[in-house]
Amino acid sequence: MRRAATPHTRRPGRRELLGFAAAGLLAYAADLALFLWLRGPAGLDPLTAKALSFVAGCSVAYAGNALGTYRHTSTSLLQYGIFFGVNIAGALVQLLCILVSHYGLGFTSPRADTVSGAGIGMALATVLRFWGTRTLVFRGEGRVGSWTG
Repeated sequence: MRRAATPHTRRPGRRELLGFAAAGLLAYAADLALFLWLRGPAGLDPLTAKALSFVAGCSVAYAGNALGTYRHTSTSLLQYGIFFGVNIAGALVQLLCILVSHYGLGFTSPRADTVSGAGIGMALATVLRFWGTRTLVFRGEGRVGSWTG
């Protein structure tokens, strides 16, 4: 007898993947733009600027997913907190990749740090964020709808 797929076990559809990617790209753009403004004209130090831009980027990503990709599920402040935690875990994955590459393997050039953090780390973090968003945050039915159709 064949088991019916539950929301947690079925494979993601194209619309879900595209919606998640679109929300992520908007969040990345918001994070980068705010960081550049906070470091430049606003004159904040890099850690404060990055912390504030990270929170803004997470908020944009949550809004994009809640109003678009997973719009057929309910939302709550608790979900936002879990979403934020998933995004922190993703950021830690990126930092871990740099840590291993730079300090463990001895690849210390700026290019190597970029490849490990923004390349490999970003790819692994995106997989973690997608899994966490789909299984821990937006767990209800109807989550494959896209804001584009």
